[in-house]
Amino acid sequence: MNGLIDSIGLAAGLLTTTAFIPQVWKIYRTKSGKDISARMFSLFSAGIVLWLIYGVLLQSVPLILSNAVTLVLSLTIIGLKLRYREPR
Repeated sequence: MNGLIDSIGLAAGLLTTTAFIPQVWKIYRTKSGKDISARMFSLFSAGIVLWLIYGVLLQSVPLILSNAVTLVLSLTIIGLKLRYREPR
């Protein structure tokens, strides 16, 4: 039963995590993060850190893997937004 539960968790993590890849690619390709909310992604990243800690405390591989990768993608989006911001 644990194998089935972990498989569902890994599938859910894979789907929700890969959803960020097109956004990262678009910002990189267009060299613009103008329409991205830095506040939203900052709050989201903080929440992902807490989910990651929660996963570590539970020793849940699906939570750890999906949130670690999602955190990297979210921080990448913030980093690209800052890198490609328009000069004031």
